[in-house]
Amino acid sequence: MLIYALRRLLTALPVLWATATLTFFAIHLAPGDPATAQLAKSGASAAAIDERRTALGLDAPLEVQYTRYLSDLFRGHLGRSWHSNQPVTHIIGEALPSTLALTLAATGVALLLGLTLGTVAALARHRRRHVWLDTAGMALALSGLSTPVALSGLVGILILSLNLGWLPATGQGSPRHLLLPALVLGWTSAGSLARLTRNRLLDVLERPYIVAARARGIPGPRILWRHVSRVAMPDVLTMLALQIGYLLGGTVITESVFARRGLGRVTVEAVLGQDLPVVQGIVLLAALVYTLSNLVADLAQLQLDPRLREVATWR
Repeated sequence: MLIYALRRLLTALPVLWATATLTFFAIHLAPGDPATAQLAKSGASAAAIDERRTALGLDAPLEVQYTRYLSDLFRGHLGRSWHSNQPVTHIIGEALPSTLALTLAATGVALLLGLTLGTVAALARHRRRHVWLDTAGMALALSGLSTPVALSGLVGILILSLNLGWLPATGQGSPRHLLLPALVLGWTSAGSLARLTRNRLLDVLERPYIVAARARGIPGPRILWRHVSRVAMPDVLTMLALQIGYLLGGTVITESVFARRGLGRVTVEAVLGQDLPVVQGIVLLAALVYTLSNLVADLAQLQLDPRLREVATWR
């Protein structure tokens, strides 16, 4: 397991390098000049703008800028913000706890809703009783998948905050402020987990060894927990790892709707202000989190399914 994890971490290095490279060239080749964007509103002269461009190193050839950027990355230095002159690591460190709390809470909501809806729908369909539960559950899952986060966030504020007054509409600082954005963001990912859970459970419930276990009189909850879930959960964990990357990206919109100060809002401000070091640092962090979440999901799969350990040892 340890060797497999180390091998996966080594294979992740080219992915991180490719992410850093694509991000660098994408934002440097985009239209607009960061020095002009920073000073144009203040009425600075052309000479002042050129001086600022030189201070930022933008007058150097693109390949020289890229070499400097990779050199700084190898030393663990993400640079400084072109607006506040603060280290990018400091800016990310201040905003990360809020975004991490929202992402983890939304993941918990997605997992709870997705597994519940998927399990209820699968059992209703398998037993051919209360089939309407299957239809209703999948309809809810589809509505979560098809509703934009901005729209569901506004609807949630309108109903739960303005009309019912149960939860605060905006801000942060307490669990009550976290609950509404976590519900909105988690609901968008619950649909994928619910559909996958339903389909995998239906597939496993029809297998001969499950029918034999039921014929031997083993209680249904025990069969579902000890036999069915162990086969179905690896695929659900893989989907959950993919959804964590989606949820992390979804915080950009969610934090804007609910006025939360996190990486999402920092990213929007950095993009609008062309603060390139901050954008590069946040994108690289997102790629790292996405890679690590997939690694954790793969390790969990190896624990749940012994057959996968044999395949992993030969890789």
